[in-house]
Amino acid sequence: MSDDNQNLGPREFIGRRGGDVATLIDGSVIAAVPEAKRAAEEAHQELRFDFLDDRAVLELLHRRHEDEVAMFNAGFVHGVPLALVGFGAVLYWAGVAQYWETPASRIAYLAVAGAVLVLQIFFFVRSAISHWGDPVQQNLRARAAKYRQIAHTARRGGADIPAHYPHYGPYPFAATFRPEVDDREQSQSEGTDDHGSR
Repeated sequence: MSDDNQNLGPREFIGRRGGDVATLIDGSVIAAVPEAKRAAEEAHQELRFDFLDDRAVLELLHRRHEDEVAMFNAGFVHGVPLALVGFGAVLYWAGVAQYWETPASRIAYLAVAGAVLVLQIFFFVRSAISHWGDPVQQNLRARAAKYRQIAHTARRGGADIPAHYPHYGPYPFAATFRPEVDDREQSQSEGTDDHGSR
């Protein structure tokens, strides 16, 4: 489990990457709204997860936070150098290299700059596919997105739930539930304590 989650109270989680600490809403509060309870029961069948089990939901929210941090860090580690090198290469071409006298020098510069950029793009895309395409993490994101929908349904039905709870946005991508890898996800969570630490 990340250091962020280790300093939290027994029912707390981080709702945004590096952001506000939120407190888990009891499943009984959500279940008190018939429409939300029905949505949770349907989602239980569809996504093989008990959305009214406080312990399971808290672990889900901790893992979702760790996943968000991992995706951000991967994008930062590969995206920032790519942007800087790309900007520098274009700037150097515009200010210096295009004015070199010999075409061979200009072609050599373009070849080297292009090769470096292609290599960095490759590492960026590989990292993105590794994080976004992981089927276990996609199941996690699908469940987290569904929990958010259920909580919002309960709030609209009159439950005492803060606005925007659980304080993170829905996953617009990479949140497809894959039942064929569900057992792998469950086996990973079986060796955890109440807060999802491994």
